[in-house]
Amino acid sequence: MGDHHSAPGVAHDKGPLLGRQVAGSHYYDPGLLFPVPRANARKSLPGGAFAGFGEDIWHAYELSWLNASGMPQMFLGTFSVPADSANIIESKSFKLYLNSLNNFEFASDGLARETIVRDLSAVAGAQVSLVLKAVDDQRYDGRVLEGDCLDGFQVSVPEEPHVELLEPVVGDARVYTHLMRSLCPVTAQPDWATMIIETRGTSAQRDKLLSYLLAYRNHQEFHEQCVERVYTDLWKRLEPDYLSVQALYTRRGGLDICPWRCSEARPAPQGRMNRQ
Repeated sequence: MGDHHSAPGVAHDKGPLLGRQVAGSHYYDPGLLFPVPRANARKSLPGGAFAGFGEDIWHAYELSWLNASGMPQMFLGTFSVPADSANIIESKSFKLYLNSLNNFEFASDGLARETIVRDLSAVAGAQVSLVLKAVDDQRYDGRVLEGDCLDGFQVSVPEEPHVELLEPVVGDARVYTHLMRSLCPVTAQPDWATMIIETRGTSAQRDKLLSYLLAYRNHQEFHEQCVERVYTDLWKRLEPDYLSVQALYTRRGGLDICPWRCSEARPAPQGRMNRQ
């Protein structure tokens, strides 16, 4: 069925796959993976860089290949891509790559995992992790959020997010909204998420914070870039002792992504929501 240890390639014709009609591969093809340099978007952040820690957590719901006898295997997968990796992995290329595994035989599930980790790490430019779970694993049950929901406020929705919309107040806060929407920078299709924000020392006035977050409604950036923009604006404007920002984006094509950025180097929050 092919060489399990063939070297990772680059995306076909070296162009991004998002927004294009691309036929899926019936054969294992790491060349489908396409990198998006993080540095490009970070230049537009206040200060021209991202200063913090974090991970991009991906949940895969359609992770499948064949065993040595040709029987399909099915898993849930949790991927983690470090925020300090050189590249984002473009989501459509990620989906097509995972689909290219569907008819490929691996001698063991362990070898399949090692191959996927190697391919993704090569494209990301950093060590990617993957945890395989059974399709009925209860750790994939939706989590119950802690904190206060912002969605009861009636606020105006600005055209674009501006840091001046944020109003600092003294005190700790853990808040979230289910109303987060941003647009894909390539296709302009909507991406929906629950946004979770935790601050210590200083927080944002809640109605102003919701108005700021809703201003992303027609803002075009990748998921990871939106989270870094929210994080950077809050960090600069509020000057808190601690800040954590995570967006739980709903899935497309069997994948969802939960980018998380934090002012401290610690393990990323785990779990997903039922809506994902």
